[in-house]
Amino acid sequence: MSEPHRHATHPAIVKRLKRAGGHLAKVVQMIEEGRPCLDIATQLQAVESAISQAKRTLVQDHLDHCLDEAVGDLPAEKRRPIDEFKQITKFL
Repeated sequence: MSEPHRHATHPAIVKRLKRAGGHLAKVVQMIEEGRPCLDIATQLQAVESAISQAKRTLVQDHLDHCLDEAVGDLPAEKRRPIDEFKQITKFL
């Protein structure tokens, strides 16, 4: 069995996703109670944003750590495209 794959950001991602799960449960409750659609949509936006941010953090962390580990030590000139790739993905 291989070692667990963990990064320093994983606890914060788990915390954010658990919070989003709580918000999602609240959205279901709001729908069941017949709450106004604007209130429900506002809560859904918060859930979507939290999940999106968790995904973005996970992907960036992977690129920052795993890509570096995969390519190893490279001279600055050969490393430039990798560094630029990591920079541009922050716009996704």
